[in-house]
Amino acid sequence: MLGLFNKKANTLLGIDISSTSVKLIELSRSGSRYKVEAYAVEPLPPNAVVEKNIAELEGVGQALSRVLAKSKTGVKSVAVAVAGSAVITKTIEMEAGLTDDEVENQLKIEADQYIPYPLEEVAIDFEVQAAAPGNSGRVEVLLAACRKENVEVREAVLALSGLTAKVVDVEAYALERAYGLLVEQLGGGHEDLTVAVVDIGATMTTLSVLHAGRTIYTREQLFGGKQLTEEIQRRYGLSVEEAGLAKKQGGLPDDYDSEVLQPFKEAVVQQVSRSLQFFFAAGQFNDVDFILLAGGTASVPDLDRLIQQKIGTQTLVANPFADMALSSRVNAGALASDAPALMIACGLAMRSFD
Repeated sequence: MLGLFNKKANTLLGIDISSTSVKLIELSRSGSRYKVEAYAVEPLPPNAVVEKNIAELEGVGQALSRVLAKSKTGVKSVAVAVAGSAVITKTIEMEAGLTDDEVENQLKIEADQYIPYPLEEVAIDFEVQAAAPGNSGRVEVLLAACRKENVEVREAVLALSGLTAKVVDVEAYALERAYGLLVEQLGGGHEDLTVAVVDIGATMTTLSVLHAGRTIYTREQLFGGKQLTEEIQRRYGLSVEEAGLAKKQGGLPDDYDSEVLQPFKEAVVQQVSRSLQFFFAAGQFNDVDFILLAGGTASVPDLDRLIQQKIGTQTLVANPFADMALSSRVNAGALASDAPALMIACGLAMRSFD
């Protein structure tokens, strides 16, 4: 079977380039049910990506080639994302009924009011939202702007492994899209739910608060799973690679749980609690209905239980693939353990169906 006829030409690979790894997801959909066609994760060389900026094209390009080979996908079109911190978003009002070209022209004329960079250095995009409150003749337009270099470096690194960027998204929107898959797991039908998604990566923790499925608050801070890896390295005299493996696979001395893992889990709880306090201080809300843990650190055993116990809010580990079918070439066990770290890649892959 060549599969020439059942593959839609507009399938996009969701590729998330984080600070420590490249993650790839390919989805298909029949009816309302998704299927994971391909998935792979490949570590990056140290410092190839620093705080979400690609520093070494070559190293990232090689990791992309490896992740492609590992996933056995034939798709070459990609959706990638830039970090929220690299993007300026503003909601502005315009008159209703303008064509996309007219909106774009008007934005270009007015853009310098909203964007602190010269226009020629900026990539802009927009989405017409709903009618403006209290004025049916006007609509709200969401403007997103990002420095062109952030987009161009991603395009360049994909080109090194024969891939083409068809969509450049924003991490927060990719996360929001994948979150739509999780609403059912929270009991479904929660139009007015307020949910804190805490994405704990290797070096960065991002709190995104979603209300009724829309992101209303995000905050990044420098804290992540790398701190645990470094502590394992220091205490047991291991290399970075050995420490990373031991963290995932176990086999560390008996005192690991009490002396290393427990203090790290306590530190995570403090970070989550502090992030939420900042959100509550911003004024609109003083409570969230659920906490969802995402990112590689979410897989730390019983972390969800500890957060729930200390903060008093129901806490779940995010798995956007819980209700999906899997192709025979996808390793179900590996996918389940990587799932919390694949939220952004999953949300990007979902762009195939827009």
